[in-house]
Amino acid sequence: MSRRKTTEPARLKGNINHSACRWCYDKIELEDLCVAGKEMGLAAIDLLDPPDFKIVKKHGLTCSMVSFPIIDGLGGITKAWNRVEHHEKLVQAYTQRLKETADAGFERLICFSGNRDGLDDARGLDNCAAGLKRILPLAEKLKVKLCMELLNSRRDHPDYQCDHVAWGVELVKRISSGRFKLLYDIYHMQIMDGDVCDTIRENHPYFDHYHTGGVPGRNEIDETQELNYPRIMQAIVATGFKGYVAQEFVPKRPDALASLRQAVEICDV
Repeated sequence: MSRRKTTEPARLKGNINHSACRWCYDKIELEDLCVAGKEMGLAAIDLLDPPDFKIVKKHGLTCSMVSFPIIDGLGGITKAWNRVEHHEKLVQAYTQRLKETADAGFERLICFSGNRDGLDDARGLDNCAAGLKRILPLAEKLKVKLCMELLNSRRDHPDYQCDHVAWGVELVKRISSGRFKLLYDIYHMQIMDGDVCDTIRENHPYFDHYHTGGVPGRNEIDETQELNYPRIMQAIVATGFKGYVAQEFVPKRPDALASLRQAVEICDV
């Protein structure tokens, strides 16, 4: 049982659907995170596995991005859809996770390209498209959107293949399904591509979810880092985006929930 008392939720402007990534607050019980999150105006929690679904639903929240399945070491960031030899097991794992996502009434499921490991970008595109097309009919039937995350390969995820917007956008075009889009992680793409606001303006039809994080260090998104998050949120709102923006910074300060509350306020434009 949560030790926190429920209070009236914060009054926000309503232009941004706020979420927070579970893993950044793993020292806080999910029950407590849900209670505190709802108080500060969160509508959702990101990156949950099926055993946690009932907890967020109990608190009137949704899971804005369901976490990836792992099967025999496949499905995570480093070993995923860019290898044909992974496809059979990934199809099996994602078939189950798609059904679990739909059964819970959630709408988005994350996926990854995997690392290059010597594979050129053109072949990686071909392989990802071929594999993902095998599960897109089920995603379309269940009305679940698969979102491949853009990650930086410069600092955090060396050799990751889906590390530039141009590559990810080309993959979306090749798959050509309304049920496959990109997760644009602002932290990661500031490191790889920069030009964040214009990138969002020019490519927003290919983006279905956003993550935050302070650059450098992936810490708080306030004056301690280089990105102007209110301006970025204004750029997102201007596109007509109706999905979720999930805080994915790692709190550096002792009071992690205070940092999360501050981030929600910064992003509420």
